Order: sequence, then structure tokens, then C-alpha cells
Amino acid sequence: MFAIERQQQILEKLKEEGAVSVSKLSLEFGVAEETIRRDLEKLEKQEKLLRTHGGAVPIDDNKHEPSLEKRRKINVEGKEKVAALAADLVSPGDTIFLDASTTTYYIARELKKMKNITVVTNSLDSIRELSQNPDIRLIGTGGMVGENASFVGSIAEDSVREKYVADKIFFSSRGVTTELGVLDSNEQECAMKKCMMASSCKKIYVCERTKLGRIGFAKLASFEELDYFVTENIEDEEMKRKLEEANVTLLTTEE
Repeated sequence: MFAIERQQQILEKLKEEGAVSVSKLSLEFGVAEETIRRDLEKLEKQEKLLRTHGGAVPIDDNKHEPSLEKRRKINVEGKEKVAALAADLVSPGDTIFLDASTTTYYIARELKKMKNITVVTNSLDSIRELSQNPDIRLIGTGGMVGENASFVGSIAEDSVREKYVADKIFFSSRGVTTELGVLDSNEQECAMKKCMMASSCKKIYVCERTKLGRIGFAKLASFEELDYFVTENIEDEEMKRKLEEANVTLLTTEE
């Protein structure tokens, strides 16, 4: 197969799946990972994709997230691993805030196995998942239902701000960069996360590899505001250094 044919197929897979990984593409095409990296580098220079650690994602408008359905399909394996690692931070008796990201939905699936915890969330998907366990005290924030299948707006924000305090918040975002910190692209979701963070003792940021290096137009948090950073792996030594300087505990699935 010529390189141009392989690159076109990579773009087609990216359109269908929402993200691609170097290792899987290498196996599918029967070429070295370095060959795939060169393909991705060339496609990035053509402004057809954005490279991430270990793969690539589409280039899209930073003001808008891909659809919820599309995001659910991005790096499911990575989200499951990150969720399992993050759930280990939960103790019996904890009150937990969960935001409405797809990564924290997988944390909800892990929490469903537990007892004697309270979960407060604005995510309709997490509510449906956790409602299957009668041993979990489950609280929905209420409010206007937004495009992310979540409660947002002033009613939801006031509910969190005025009624609840959590031991821990688990939250994700559109992306995170060494220079700008944690970024989002939905102002209503960003406002909800900030309310939850303000009412939480421990702030636990979770993200899989496709979020590393991605940007959004809304500033959600600096590294100094985080207590834990849970991800697959970080090869950016500068980001590791800044997390360490901010006294953030870094947990990775590849350790």
C-alpha cells in the first residue's frame, strides 16, 4: 500500500472512530509505529488532524465539543483504565461529586460496585448507571437539561453551591496543556464544574491520553487547584515538573 492510500484510510478511521492510536494503526496496516508517526506528522502539517500522545484526534472548532455519542466512542479502553484507577481513591462513607464528562461516566460504572457512598452528579448517564445500586445514596442536582445530557444552569449551580459539600470531585474536560492548565469548551459545564470544585475537599482531575495537549476556550482550573491528576501516561516532562511543583499527585495507569 502506498503512503498516500494509508494516510487516506487513517483519515477515514479518524472520522468514524473520533480518535486513532499509533499502536493499533501499526498492527492494522502491518507497518512500523515510526511509519505511522510519520503519516500522522504529515497529516498534521496538512491541518487534517491533531496529534496527541500515542495517536491523533480530529481538528475541530475549540468552541464546541464533538457530540456526546461521538465522545463516548473515543479511547474507551483508556477511559476504563483511568476510571478504575481513580475509583481506588474512593473510601466508604465518601460523598462524591461527578461531573458530566464521558470519562467520569466510566467512574460511575466503577462506583456502582461499591456501598456506603453518596454521589451527587449533574450527569443523566451517571444517574441511570448508579440508580441500579440501592446501596448508593444518589442525588441529582436538577436544573435545565443541556446538550450534554446533563443538568446545567443557575438551578443546578445553586443546588451544588447551597446544599452540598463533597469529600472528592472527579472531573474531566476538553483538554489540558502545560502552559494553560485545564481547559474546557462548554461554558455551562465549566460553570458547574467550578461550583463542584469550590464545594469539594479534594479535586481529582481525570483524563485519558487524547486530552493531553488539547485546548479549549474556557479556563477551568490551574494545576495549583488540583490534588490528583489521573491519566494513562504523560511523556511531557515539563508537564510532570509543573504538576510536581504544584504539589499534585500524579497517578498513571502505566505505572
